[in-house]
Amino acid sequence: MAIRLLMLNFEFPPIGGGAANAHYYLLKEYADRKDLMIDVLTSAPEPGFFEEVFSENINVYKVGLHKKNLHYWRKIEVIEWLLKARSQYRRMLRQNNYNLVHAFFGFPAGWLCYKTANRLPYIISLRGSDVGLFRKIWSSAATVVANSSGLRNLALNFMPSLGIAVIPNGIDTVKFHPAEMQHPGKPMKLLTVSRLIERKRIDILIKAVSIAKGTGLALCLSIAGEGYLGDSLCKLSQELNVSDRVLFLGRIPSEKMPQIYRQNDVFVMSSAHEGMSNAMLEAMASGLPIITTECEGVEELIADNGIVTERADAESFAEALKTLAQDDISYKEMSTASRTQAEKLSWNTVARQYLDCYNRVLGGTSLRK
Repeated sequence: MAIRLLMLNFEFPPIGGGAANAHYYLLKEYADRKDLMIDVLTSAPEPGFFEEVFSENINVYKVGLHKKNLHYWRKIEVIEWLLKARSQYRRMLRQNNYNLVHAFFGFPAGWLCYKTANRLPYIISLRGSDVGLFRKIWSSAATVVANSSGLRNLALNFMPSLGIAVIPNGIDTVKFHPAEMQHPGKPMKLLTVSRLIERKRIDILIKAVSIAKGTGLALCLSIAGEGYLGDSLCKLSQELNVSDRVLFLGRIPSEKMPQIYRQNDVFVMSSAHEGMSNAMLEAMASGLPIITTECEGVEELIADNGIVTERADAESFAEALKTLAQDDISYKEMSTASRTQAEKLSWNTVARQYLDCYNRVLGGTSLRK
C-alpha cells in the first residue's frame, strides 16, 4: 500500500537556498515510485496559484507571493505564505487522505502541521535557521530530524529532553565533479556561495582578502549569491581597497553552478549557523579544499579535506589562506579528500533514510534517540 505524503516547504526552486535544493533532490529520488504518492505545498514568486506535475506520483502546488528577492525572505513574505498556504493546506487535507506530513523548517511550515497534529502525524526537518523557535511545534511532531549532528546538538541546547534524529544532506556527484586539472592558480581563486545576509558573515571573507593582500598574497574572491547586504558588502570591499579582488557574481542559475565551482580553487565559508551546507557539499564534490569557520555540520564534513579556523575572524581566515596557498602538496591532498568524502553522501542514501523515517512513524515508532 502506497504512503500518501504531503510535503510543506515555504521555499522551493527557484525560491530559496539549501533547503529548497535539498527538497528538489529528494523529490527526484522519489519520482515514479509506486509506494509513494506525494503532494508538495510551496510558494511561487508572483501572485496566483500554480499546479505542476513533477512526476507521475508527485504534484507540486505553489501559492504565489509578492516576492521581492528569490533568495531572501522578508518577514511580510513569510507571513503572506503562511496565510495563503493555510487555506490551501486545509483544503488539501479535506480532499486527500494523507498518512503523514513532512515539513521543512519548524516555521512557517511546521506551524500548519502543529494545528492539525491531533488528526495527522508530522515530521519536521530542521535546516539551520529555524533552530530555537516554537518549542510546541517541535514537541508535537512525531519525529524531528536535523541535517547534521552539529545542528542536532544546537537544537538540544534549546530542548534538551527532545529526541532528534540526524539525516544528512546529500550531493549529486555526477553533476558536480572536479576539473580535469586540479591545482591552485595564481592568483588563488576563492569562491563562496551564499545568501548575502548577516549570519553568513561575508564581511569576514572580504576583510581576510584585505589582510592577505597586505602580506603580498595573490588571491581573489568570487561571491555567488544575493541578499539585503549586497550593497554594504560591496561598499566594504571599496573601503578596504580590495574591490579589484572581490567579485560579486550575483545569483547564478543552478545549471551553471558546476562550472563555477570548477573555475575556482578553494571554497570558503564564514557562516555563524548552518545545518549542513549544500554549497559546501557541492564544492567538495567538485574537488575543492575547504576553509571555513566553525559552525554546525562542519565537523561531519571537514577532516583532511580542509581547514577550520581557530576563531571566527578575518585574521584567522587570512592565516588559513596563507597556509594553503604556500603548500601545493597539502592542496592536492585536500582536493582529493574532498571528492572522496563527497562520494559517500548520495541523495539516494538520504532518500532511503527518510523513507525509513516515514515507515517507522506510521508503524508507531519514531527515530528519536
